[in-house]
Amino acid sequence: MRQAERVATVLEVLAAEGTVDVAALVDRLGVSAATVRRDLQLLEEQRMLSRTHGGAVAHDVLYELPLRYKAARHQVEKQRIAVQAATRVADGAVVGLTGGTTTTEVARAILDRRGITVVTNALNIAGELAIRADLKLVVTGGTARSESYELVGPVAEQALERLNLDVAFVGVDGISLEAGLTTHHEIEAHTNRTMIERARLVVVVADSSKLGRVAFAQICPLGAVDELITDEAAPAETIRGLAEAGVAVTVAIGAEA
Repeated sequence: MRQAERVATVLEVLAAEGTVDVAALVDRLGVSAATVRRDLQLLEEQRMLSRTHGGAVAHDVLYELPLRYKAARHQVEKQRIAVQAATRVADGAVVGLTGGTTTTEVARAILDRRGITVVTNALNIAGELAIRADLKLVVTGGTARSESYELVGPVAEQALERLNLDVAFVGVDGISLEAGLTTHHEIEAHTNRTMIERARLVVVVADSSKLGRVAFAQICPLGAVDELITDEAAPAETIRGLAEAGVAVTVAIGAEA
C-alpha cells in the first residue's frame, strides 16, 4: 500500500473516531510499526494530528481532515490553476462551483471580483464564502456526502435547474478522451451534470494527475466542456487529444517559468 493510501486511511479513522492506535493501524494497513510511526510523523508535521504514546489524536476539526490531506497534494499546481481560472470571471458574473480541492482554490481566487453571485453545492466552499458580504452566495441544498462535502441528489438538482450560470468550474476525479469527465460517485456525477447543463461556459479545473484517468461514474462527455485548465506536468499527447476533441486546453504556468 502506497503512503498516500495509508495516510488517507489514517485520516478516515481519525475523522470517525478522533484517535488512532499504532498497533491497530499495523493490522489494518499490513505494514510495520515503524512505517505507521513515519506516517503519523508526516501528518503531525502537517498539523493534522498530535502524536501520543502508542498512537495519535486529531489536531484539527475532524470533518476537515480528509479534505485537508487531498488539498495538500499538488497544492501549488491547484493554486496556479485557480489564478488562471479566476480570469474567466467578470464583475457581476454568476459562478457555479462543484465540490473539490481545486474548485475551493478557485473560490478563494475570485474573492476580489465585484458583485458576483456564487452558486455551489459544496459545504466547505459555502462555509468559506458565507462571511463575505460583498458577494451573493446560493447553496443548493441536498443530501450531504461526507467524502466530498457536496450536497447531491434531487433536491440539489431541482435548485440548479431553476438557475442560469455564466460560468461553471467543475472538479473531477478523471478526464479522458474515451470517458469524458468522471467521478467516484454516481449521484454526485448526476448533480454535477445538472450544474454543467445550466452554465453558458463550462471550465474543468484539474491538475495533471487527473488527466487520462477514468473514475466510476461519468459526469458528462467531452462535448459538454468548453475548456480545461491544468498544470505544466500534463502530458503533451493528452493535451493534443483533448484539443482535437474540441476542448480548449490552458496550461497554468508558475510565475518563475
